[in-house]
Amino acid sequence: MKSIYIIRHAKSSWGDFTVPDFDRTLNERGLRDAPEMAKRLLHRKIVPDAFVSSPAKRAKKTCKIFCETMDVDSSKIIFIEDLYHASIETYQKLISALSNEYKKVAIFSHNPGITDFANTLCNGVHIDNIPTCGIFAVEADIKEWKDFLTAEKKFLFFDYPKAG
Repeated sequence: MKSIYIIRHAKSSWGDFTVPDFDRTLNERGLRDAPEMAKRLLHRKIVPDAFVSSPAKRAKKTCKIFCETMDVDSSKIIFIEDLYHASIETYQKLISALSNEYKKVAIFSHNPGITDFANTLCNGVHIDNIPTCGIFAVEADIKEWKDFLTAEKKFLFFDYPKAG
């Protein structure tokens, strides 16, 4: 069994419009929501084996906060350049190439791609938008990640800060 936790970065700051999009940091709400959402995963007894993140500042910081909250060494985060403005195909390639040693993987990225990808995973499950710091979780009864895309997937949950 393998599980994916698709996590949109926490709320970012638009306070300085001269800062490039890639370099935007988290705002107060984002800094509050990220540890709360990590705690919700812990409450479900979920600690991912791997943390994969876009290198954009807001995604990187969200991922690091999840690691800190879960007492996971953040030096083990795998940064993938292509997760910044990723397409559905980028997510598919990334997941297919994951090491089979991982059973639970958290992927931190951005909209609109993250919502678009989530909507390809489970028949009958559609969401309009993964809000900031939202988590969309699915699992598949597989042994190798290369089989994830074609396997039947089970929707586990969709959670976000304002839902709880």
